[in-house]
Amino acid sequence: MPAARPGRTQTARPSSRPSSRPIALGALIAAALTAGLLAAPAPAAAAEVRIHDIQGTTRISPLADRSVADVPGTVTAVRAFGSSRGFWVQDPDPDGDRATSEGVFVFTGSRTPAVAVGDSVLVSGTVTEYYPGGAGAGLQSVTEITKPTWTVVSSGNPLPTAFRLNPSTVPNRYAPRGEAADSSIEHLPLRPTAYALDRYESLEGMRVRLTDARVVGPTSEFEEVWVTAEPRLNRTARGGSLYGSYASQNGGRVKVASLIPYAERPFPRADVGDELAGTTAGPLDYDQFGGYELQATTLGALRDDGLARERTRKQSASELSIATYNVENLSPKDPAAKFERLAEAVVAHLASPDVLALEEVQDDNGPTDDAVVSADATLKRLTEAITAAGGPSYAWRQIDPADGQDGGQPGGNIRVAFLFDPERVSFEDVPGGDATTPVKPVPAAGGGVALSVNPGRIAPADPAWRDSRKPLVARFTFRGEPVFVVANHFTSKGGDQGLDSRFQPPARPSEKQRVAQAQAVNAWVKSLLALNPAAEVVVAGDFNDFGFSPALAALTADGALTDLVGRLPRAERYGYVYNGNSQVLDHILTTRGIRHADYDIVHLNAEFADQASDHDPQVLRIRP
Repeated sequence: MPAARPGRTQTARPSSRPSSRPIALGALIAAALTAGLLAAPAPAAAAEVRIHDIQGTTRISPLADRSVADVPGTVTAVRAFGSSRGFWVQDPDPDGDRATSEGVFVFTGSRTPAVAVGDSVLVSGTVTEYYPGGAGAGLQSVTEITKPTWTVVSSGNPLPTAFRLNPSTVPNRYAPRGEAADSSIEHLPLRPTAYALDRYESLEGMRVRLTDARVVGPTSEFEEVWVTAEPRLNRTARGGSLYGSYASQNGGRVKVASLIPYAERPFPRADVGDELAGTTAGPLDYDQFGGYELQATTLGALRDDGLARERTRKQSASELSIATYNVENLSPKDPAAKFERLAEAVVAHLASPDVLALEEVQDDNGPTDDAVVSADATLKRLTEAITAAGGPSYAWRQIDPADGQDGGQPGGNIRVAFLFDPERVSFEDVPGGDATTPVKPVPAAGGGVALSVNPGRIAPADPAWRDSRKPLVARFTFRGEPVFVVANHFTSKGGDQGLDSRFQPPARPSEKQRVAQAQAVNAWVKSLLALNPAAEVVVAGDFNDFGFSPALAALTADGALTDLVGRLPRAERYGYVYNGNSQVLDHILTTRGIRHADYDIVHLNAEFADQASDHDPQVLRIRP
């Protein structure tokens, strides 16, 4: 039995479901014989329900909520740990229909099943459609046999050949378009040669395999890793899979977990670009935290590609360096190692930028949910760590939010903040900026533009910022020239349906608020440009959206701002990795007044199993 291992707690499957008459045809025949309607057939002629009958040709079993008896199959894998124990069975005698899976999971709950791989079994129970995360989460369902009983007929049987996942068997098109009013694809006939999601659904519960699988999402804390069956499709410069549009979802992505006991095979600690060399094989499952998942009974050997953490160049004396970095819920309760890692990144990898916009800075007692909103202790620990790492003695500016009004981890009161090197840039404080006072561009004495408060928040009362971080604006002076920097952290994608949703195209309800936020920032920048069209404005941060999204279109509307991500080579346009997709959520944008911009996404976190943050920082160098 595998040793217990850390992992997510999945939503509990229902302990029981209403069931109607049994589906075992032998029982139906017996009833007919009792009624005198049939003559007794020879035993060999008795019909039986097989796994492909249970799975059917759509995502929903035609026998859902019905009882079945004596379903034959070979045990291909056993999950003997956690709260979702059970075993997979596969019919060694397939029906030849590519749409019908020949495998199914037999769910035993917290009970360790008394079966072994290679056992030939007859399984009875209730056919159930299990929705990971609950039906409201919008995910695919998993067809299972629940409340099972079984008989072991024989042992030591050969396993069915695993289906090979590769570019010729996984379609480039990702999902069919839903035809129902709610865009559900559940009842559409599966077309496994046309759509990647249909291919995976047609293999649900069956043994699949990958050969020399390239890693496109690093090993997580839950000991899972994302690989791809299509290693050449949308490849990034460093070996990932680029998510470049809503219609380019990279259907070859598959998550891999392990059923192998720790003592036999520790899970590999892999970074993007590494390989699981040789064969990785096991039954194909579906997981609420990331779609289709290969439960490995055979795991390829880790082949280290030697991915290195990037370092940006040092700014020259005449260049102003501005960086953005999401420090992932940084609080004084974090271990010293996190502060040291972040400090090393700032000094060694970002070359000690002159101005640093931070996102996800928590208050002085982190997630403790009380009235504390100050973040001085958090920023003091970070700046002291930077100095200890050989960096400058940064000063900081930020505005405490109203308690519980800016979203994020409850009690954390995350906000954006500025660090700046007073040896390189100057900052003129204009008092009055607080959680509720809006900052406005105003004419400066002697010409140019100033701010009504410095620093200040953009339109904090606007409904666009409800339960979300408010942008922070600051006016810095570098070599006598003013530069305006806007630090941002737009609302998250929480509540959006995943790419692998049973609703296609998936709904993105959070997008509406980000569009409104983008419009507010765009309008504010335009109000400043109305006073000085040549003003140098940098808008930076975690926008929680893609360069091809409506939010970024609203942010750059009318040419007020240029998203510098679009100036990079396509294969380098990412700084975040989610479910095996390399994507961009952080951006730096500039106004036309900035004529010479040197922009760099510094890859040092997102592609690595060992992360100080889940975001890669970005750096801009300009000559005001």
